[in-house]
Amino acid sequence: MTGRRTEVREPQQDRSRATRQRLLESTIELLAAHGWAGSTVAEVAEHAGVSRGAAQHHYPTREDLITGALEYMFDSRMAELRGSAAELEAGPRRTLLVVRRVVDHFTGTLFKAALQVWTAAAADEELRARIVPLEAKFGRHAHRTTVEMLGADDADPVVHTLVQATLDMARGLGLADVLTDDSARRDRIVRQWADTLHAALEPGTAARPADR
Repeated sequence: MTGRRTEVREPQQDRSRATRQRLLESTIELLAAHGWAGSTVAEVAEHAGVSRGAAQHHYPTREDLITGALEYMFDSRMAELRGSAAELEAGPRRTLLVVRRVVDHFTGTLFKAALQVWTAAAADEELRARIVPLEAKFGRHAHRTTVEMLGADDADPVVHTLVQATLDMARGLGLADVLTDDSARRDRIVRQWADTLHAALEPGTAARPADR
């Protein structure tokens, strides 16, 4: 009898996980495409193909759904970036690829979705109280992941500042890309910064720019 209950429970848990994942992914897609106003629980549920009741069962409030989606997508993206770091060989090309991947993160769907939430939070004290610590967590994890991908020593204050500058630059490039396609100018900036960053991290290698 116990075995039968386990068999029933596991498919139910699988369905529940699949439902949550659809809701979280739909939330990010709608936020990026339609903004805060176009991402209500009802609209997310319809986009995900689940009932509103099922959506509220997993995420009782819109704020629960939004913050859950941001955390899920951010953690997934950071895991992808960390996993890809093992494929990168040391040298200027590695630095270029790391900078590109960080910038890609800030010009992707997740950043556009998060930007909509940050804007809404600026005018909503209750939402801001939830978003500020979440943004701080994202910042710490993004910094740590970038350090790992570069294979750098974050205990060095210069390295710490350079990594943070990389993230700040990437965020700025992400903002520039929101309204218009800024890819051509962005690529030039990325390549120049990667050369500068590599030369600072490994003095004496400035004469060997990455293969572009």
